[in-house]
Amino acid sequence: MRIERLRISGLRCLSDTDLTLSPAINLFVGNNGAGKTSVLEAAFLLSHAGSFRSGSKDALLQRDARRLSVFAELVHQDERTVRIGLGRESARWEAKVDGENVAIGQLVRQCAVVCFEPGSHALIAGAADERRRYLDWGVFHVEHDFLGQWRRYQRALKQRNSLLRSGNSVSDDLFDPWEVELAHTANRIDEFRRRYLDLLRPALEASLAGLLPELGEPHLRYRRGWSDEQDLRQLLQGNRSRDIARGHTTAGPHRADWSVAFERAPLREHLSRGQEKLTAMACVLAQAQLYAACCNEWPVVCLDDLASELDQSHQAAVVAQLVAVGAQVLITGTETPEVLRATAPVVFHVEQGQVARLL
Repeated sequence: MRIERLRISGLRCLSDTDLTLSPAINLFVGNNGAGKTSVLEAAFLLSHAGSFRSGSKDALLQRDARRLSVFAELVHQDERTVRIGLGRESARWEAKVDGENVAIGQLVRQCAVVCFEPGSHALIAGAADERRRYLDWGVFHVEHDFLGQWRRYQRALKQRNSLLRSGNSVSDDLFDPWEVELAHTANRIDEFRRRYLDLLRPALEASLAGLLPELGEPHLRYRRGWSDEQDLRQLLQGNRSRDIARGHTTAGPHRADWSVAFERAPLREHLSRGQEKLTAMACVLAQAQLYAACCNEWPVVCLDDLASELDQSHQAAVVAQLVAVGAQVLITGTETPEVLRATAPVVFHVEQGQVARLL
């Protein structure tokens, strides 16, 4: 998969940007704050319907702009072209595929983008919700029934949480149907996630061994969000009093987590910040590799500020792997990284929200 054309309007400092991209390596250079990362963010939005940057969605909209939009022409491995777009006006998002209004899920299924950026170490050292987003994005593209099950689970969870906040006066009979639905969909979601992690494990272990051989054998661990020995429906019934006191449901797949441990670093606290970044990089590459194996095409790979995040030897290893598989890569930097000089990237200069192709 590659993005042949990318149009951006009203996204942060980017007013009207229209880019024709190389199918190989695209490098965006410029000073800090020029808008380089926003180009990568635009591609990521089409794949995730959200940003890899922290902050509210309101921050995406350019100051004084009423609307933001991102449009792309995608070319798939079979040379099929798909035109997709995502726009936002006020609080309403609108998605289109080939000119037709579609649900957000239909849009993001068309476009696959993975990203390594300065905040990616949070995938290893941050909160569990970051790791669930990573996991569920991968599951979504491999297990086509996942989204429907997840939506059913979220609806039931919202209803149960509403009852919990109503206090002890609520009849048990009102909880029962929602807890039955939660238990049923939770088991399906857990099944999808376990199956995906089984597929991911070999690619992740190989990627980690290549980037962090000094830490020894890696191990991928998964916690489903409730005890493996307990039925979720019975657990929810038993937890009602505690959940009423807390005002929310404390067990279920919305509490799931996974982690990577190493033979010589069994706890994540044993990792340095640099090792956290390399572990996150390995996760990104492994997920891209698995997507390629399942969908017969590599996703677009975004590397934000690569030169400042990885040392030269690891930069070279990552770039060599992506060049070897023919992935389309979008990279940002304040200057051309040394490891890219032999790859003849297409270079764009970014200054004050204006993007111009140089080479």
